[in-house]
Amino acid sequence: MTVKIQSLHFTADKKLLAFVEERVEKLTLFYDGIIKSEVILKLDKSENAENKIAEIKLHISGKDLFSKKQCKTFEEAIDTGIDALKTQIKKLKKKAKGGQTPEAIEEQTEE
Repeated sequence: MTVKIQSLHFTADKKLLAFVEERVEKLTLFYDGIIKSEVILKLDKSENAENKIAEIKLHISGKDLFSKKQCKTFEEAIDTGIDALKTQIKKLKKKAKGGQTPEAIEEQTEE
């Protein structure tokens, strides 16, 4: 999977870029059909302390998943965005398996 990272209104340091790439790459553990991902890091111009925005878009064959989170730090925004995408991936996998959870499928195969 390729990870494309853009930072708007600021220059991201190497540590932040490595953090983002590591977190996004871990999503392949949940679903290996991810083709590529796009991450946009933005600074909101408001005086609010929670002015860091992270948008994550996953390109999956036949579908795109998207998360946008705003937090105090980019790391926190990425983590909450990744959690939201994990939930979306689980729902996608559940739909693909006929609406059954992985646990229900395992129980049927054991019988």
